[in-house]
Amino acid sequence: MSALDAVLAAGRLAALELQRETITLYRPGDDGFDWDAGTDSPAAATVIYSGPARVKPAAQSRGEEVDAGEANVTLREYTVSVPWGTTVSQLPVVGDVMDVSASPDARMVGLRLWVTGLQYSSTATAWRITVEDRS
Repeated sequence: MSALDAVLAAGRLAALELQRETITLYRPGDDGFDWDAGTDSPAAATVIYSGPARVKPAAQSRGEEVDAGEANVTLREYTVSVPWGTTVSQLPVVGDVMDVSASPDARMVGLRLWVTGLQYSSTATAWRITVEDRS
C-alpha cells in the first residue's frame, strides 16, 4: 500500500463517520394515465441507493428565488456525500430524487432534494452528489 493509499483510506474512514443522515436516492417512474378509469397511475420508483450520507449546504449556497408555475420557489444547493466505495446498479442522473429519512437534526427528516450533478475522483474521500432543495 502506498503512502497515498494509506492517507485516502484514513480520509475515507473519517468521511464515513461524518455521514450521519440516512437517505434514499431513487429515480421516479414515468406516470401513466388510465383512460378507462380516468385516473393517473403512478409508476414505481427505482431505488438507486439507500444508506448513510452526509447532507450539508453547499459553501456558496444562498438561495435563489425562481418562478415555478404560479408559485415562487427558492432553490438551495446541497452537497451529499455517500461512502466512497458505494456501488449502485445504475448511476444517478440529473432529475433523480433524494429523500432524507433519518438525521440527528430532526429538521432535516423529510427533506426532498433533486440531483443536479455528480462528482467523480479517484482521490476523493466520499462520492459527492450535488442536489437542490426546491421549496
